Amino acid sequence: MSPKNMIFAAALMLVLVMLGAGCAKEVSFSKNVMPILEQHCLACHQPGGPGYEASGLSMESYENLMKGTKFGSVTKPGYSGASTLVIMMEYEHDPVAMPRGSKPLAPEQLKLIKTWIDQGAKNN
Repeated sequence: MSPKNMIFAAALMLVLVMLGAGCAKEVSFSKNVMPILEQHCLACHQPGGPGYEASGLSMESYENLMKGTKFGSVTKPGYSGASTLVIMMEYEHDPVAMPRGSKPLAPEQLKLIKTWIDQGAKNN
């Protein structure tokens, strides 16, 4: 294969991968994300809970999650890599890693949250 054809093939492969990434099934906040938050986060992140008292972050509803903490937003719709919520859930051994005091989220649970944020963090 000529160098020109190799470059074309590589570019075509990249386009196909990017198109495939955009075909992910839409993740629902109410059906997919909220159950994860209820199971792993809500005990601490609701009024009266230690996470809420320390940060001001309530995860009782979409609106409260989107308000963020007293320090700022925890989600950056469209970009999970810059979302504090994801960053804190990814670091298992960090002193502020979440969820604190319990096992980290399963990889598929973290992937759902990341995909939801990447899809715009919609209230759906």
